[in-house]
Parts: sequence; structure tokens; C-alpha cells
Amino acid sequence: MTSDKRLGGGGTPIFFGHLAALIVVTCWGISFLSTKVLMEDGGFSPVEVFIYRVTLAWLVLMAFTFKKIFSDNLRDEIKFIICGICSGSIYFITENYALQYTTAGNVSLLSAVSPIFTTILMAIVFKQAIKPGVAIGSLVAFAGVICVVFQQSAAGFEIKPKGDLLALSSAMSWAVYSIVVKDLMPRYNTFFITRKMFFYGTLSAIPLLLLQHTPLHLNELFDLSDPRFLMNLLFLALMCSLGAFLLWNISMKILGPVTANNYIYMQPLVTMIAAYFVFGENIYVLGYVGCILIIGGLVLADKWEPQRLTRKSH
Repeated sequence: MTSDKRLGGGGTPIFFGHLAALIVVTCWGISFLSTKVLMEDGGFSPVEVFIYRVTLAWLVLMAFTFKKIFSDNLRDEIKFIICGICSGSIYFITENYALQYTTAGNVSLLSAVSPIFTTILMAIVFKQAIKPGVAIGSLVAFAGVICVVFQQSAAGFEIKPKGDLLALSSAMSWAVYSIVVKDLMPRYNTFFITRKMFFYGTLSAIPLLLLQHTPLHLNELFDLSDPRFLMNLLFLALMCSLGAFLLWNISMKILGPVTANNYIYMQPLVTMIAAYFVFGENIYVLGYVGCILIIGGLVLADKWEPQRLTRKSH
């Protein structure tokens, strides 16, 4: 019996996986602007921004998914801990701190390396050969990211080891999460996976919050005379954490980790477009070239995507 190439994991149409990934990277691309408002205008620390947004998202999920608390066994629980730390506290906090030690362009570029790390780890862990089309498409998309990042900075790429290593660490941690969660997806629903990730991500970040020397900014958050901070936090929590992670896990289940993660290449592109409309930042020819390369690379890589996730029968 031949498989229908229009269907992904669980028999869901491939189209929904691509649509979900596109919605997610749009939210995440815009999230940099909201994070900037909280950190630069409100004085919130990187740890604060992460904990507030993820805790709120976890509370909303917990309100209607409280019937099942623990996973089926200790091994899976450990995997959820790894997913929560890698996709949560390590990824977001290292990325946010990287912005303090290197340029935003460097962070955008180095964070976009995670799809390449994911492809390599998939090949190592699951003994999957990297097909030439996937490798070429990924490199073409990454070249597009370079164009988008460089068109925003006349200085181009400046090597700043401390910040650059933090940005690379965030990219690697995201790749590790993508590999570990692959084994959990056929056996747990998306709501349960997302809720567990939020819980362990928040739990692992609390010690960092207690160790920081700056005061908490709860007064600014609930200052109704200036609702910018609360509105931006709600956007980060409900759209960029809750909604986006639910859709992202669905996308990875349908498309597979490699194709889904390749959409991360679009984040700098979305940020560039959003900055144009919000802050009036110019888009130059190099930015348009980057747009074409990113989209072309995604299409090329998807054409040769390895076997997608399938749901196990019970």
C-alpha cells in the first residue's frame, strides 16, 4: 500500500503542518519586538521575561489539562525534563543574555543555526542519511538568513565570543529538544507535551530568578496607566508561548523535526518585516534577496524531507 505524500504524521494533511509552522515563526519573529519593549523600556531581566510568560502559559494549560499530571514512566518523565530545560530555560535565557554581550544581528544569525544542528543530530541519533536536497535547501535558506541579518547591520558579523557562544548554545539546546521530543510525540498528545515543557522550563529557571540582583518588576507589569508591558507580556505568553508551542509540536508531528525546524530560518525575515512596519526600519535589496533564498531553501529542503513522524497504533 503506497503512502499519500499529502499526509503527515497521524494521517494529517501536510498543508496543516506548514501552515502551523508559518504561524509559529510569525509569532516568534514578532516576539523579539515585545521582548525588546519589556527589557529595554521596562527594565525586565531576561529571566523575568521568560518566567512570567511561560508561567502564565502553563497556568492556562493546567486549567483544562489537569487530569493527567505525570507521564507513563520515569524514563519519559526524564525526557520531558530535558525538553523543558532545552526548549525553555536554556534556549530563551541564553538567547536573551546573548543580546547583552553581542549584536542582535549575531544572535539572529547564530540562533538560526539550530535547523542545521537538528539535521546533523537526526542523522547521528536515528541513523538517517542527510539527503543532498535537504542539505542544499538548508544551506540556501541559511544564506538567506545571512542576507537578512547583514542588510540590517552595516558592520556585518562582529565576533564577540561570550555573546556568540551563548547564541550558539541556544541553537544547540533547541536542536536537542527537537530530537528528544520526537520520541514522545507518538505517545502523548500535544497539550500534555507542551504543559510538561512549560513546567520544567519554569522550574529550572526559578533558581536564576532568585540569584539575580535586580528587583522584580511586578509593579510595572500591573501599572494600568502604562499597559504596554502587560499587553506585551500577554502577547508573549498567550500567542508566542501557549499558542505557538502547541502549533509547533503539531507541526513537528506532521512534518518531522527537520522540515519544521527549517522554518526557523524565517524568523529573522519576519522580524525584519515587523520592524519595518513598527519601527520604520528600512528594507534594502539584500533583504529582498534573503527573502527569496529563505523561501526557496524551505521549498527545496521539504521536497527531500526524510520519513516523517508516524503515530503508533494502540
